[in-house]
Amino acid sequence: MINFTIDHIADPAHLAKLAKALIPVMDAAGDAIMAVKDASKTGGHKKGVEANEKSDGSPVTVADARAEAIILPALAELAPDLRVISEEHDASHSLAPTEAYFLVDPLDGTKEFMKIDDQGAFTVNIGLVYKSIPVMGLVLAPAKQALYWGYLGGGAFCRTATTSEPIRVREVPPSGAVAVASASHRDAATDDWLTGHGISQTTSIGSSLKFALIAAGQADVYPRFGPTMEWDTAAGDAVLRAAGGKVCTPDGKAFTYGKPEWRNGGFIASGRFDL
Repeated sequence: MINFTIDHIADPAHLAKLAKALIPVMDAAGDAIMAVKDASKTGGHKKGVEANEKSDGSPVTVADARAEAIILPALAELAPDLRVISEEHDASHSLAPTEAYFLVDPLDGTKEFMKIDDQGAFTVNIGLVYKSIPVMGLVLAPAKQALYWGYLGGGAFCRTATTSEPIRVREVPPSGAVAVASASHRDAATDDWLTGHGISQTTSIGSSLKFALIAAGQADVYPRFGPTMEWDTAAGDAVLRAAGGKVCTPDGKAFTYGKPEWRNGGFIASGRFDL
């Protein structure tokens, strides 16, 4: 068992060890989520997974809680000195950002997860932030059997049911850039941005998979103007940066973490698309 500390963050070898130690944790969380999903298909819930409503109006399911109950103890054991901010752990939301901390979303894309026909567009996310920048991240899409991870100085990777290999952002193809956009939160600002940048090919998908598709060279840009939280984006952001991509504000400034209430503004995530 490793004991990861802030002193290890600048060393890619230590980040690699942490990522390796977290992979079985991600898989266990994914298994817990899929058990809830499978039970909803056989338990008579013909409309999909049942959910409760949080104070902000967003849905939460038993799968969110079960995944978080696996992830938080594991992080406490692997990196006991680092703070953890997690979506479903309300008490953590009032904590102030420190030099290094984890951002956890145990089930991103809950609205997609609840649907019967969800296209597997929900993920488990663990991101590590250092000096306001995501330096390591893991994104698991359990229904797609796809795990993406990456870390500063070490590149990005994807494991599927049949392969495990490095990934990298692609050159924009001659046929034109492909954008990814939210399946549940598409807005007029996104449509206007796509039109203004001459992009006609768009893939709509939920959760942090949008970052992963760019990192894996399957899309080129992800404009987002609607509200998100830092735990929604940190893991995917880290994977994308490790794969050679970038994330910036709509006006081209650095996109950083540790903002008030852990709330993001708009951003543009991209591979080699010329902004």
